[in-house]
Amino acid sequence: MSRVIGEAVDRVGEEVQVERGALGPVQFWRGQSRYLVGELLDSWMETAPWWQRDAGAGGASADLVAPREVWRVEAVRAGRSRTDFAGVFDLSWDAAANRWWLIRVHD
Repeated sequence: MSRVIGEAVDRVGEEVQVERGALGPVQFWRGQSRYLVGELLDSWMETAPWWQRDAGAGGASADLVAPREVWRVEAVRAGRSRTDFAGVFDLSWDAAANRWWLIRVHD
C-alpha cells in the first residue's frame, strides 16, 4: 500500500531537504528528522497529471517539456535499525522550482 502525500489537497507533496550523490539521494530531512538512504530502488521521469497542469503558465506543451525526476528509495530514520524501521519513499526533484518533494510513502 502506498500513501500519496498532498495530492488530495492539490499540493505537489511535502517539501524536503535532500543531499544528492552521484547516483541519487543519499539522505533527506523531514522537519527535524534525518533519513539515510540505504538503497536506490528505482528512478524515472514523470509529468504532472493533466488536471494539475497550470494552463496559464505556458499550457500543456510547457508541462510536457518539464518533467520531474523521481527516485524510489529505501531509507531509515537516522539512529534506527534498517532491518526494523526502513521505509520506502518517492522523492521528486523539481528543477524549475529548485526544490525536492516527498510525494509518496509506501507502507
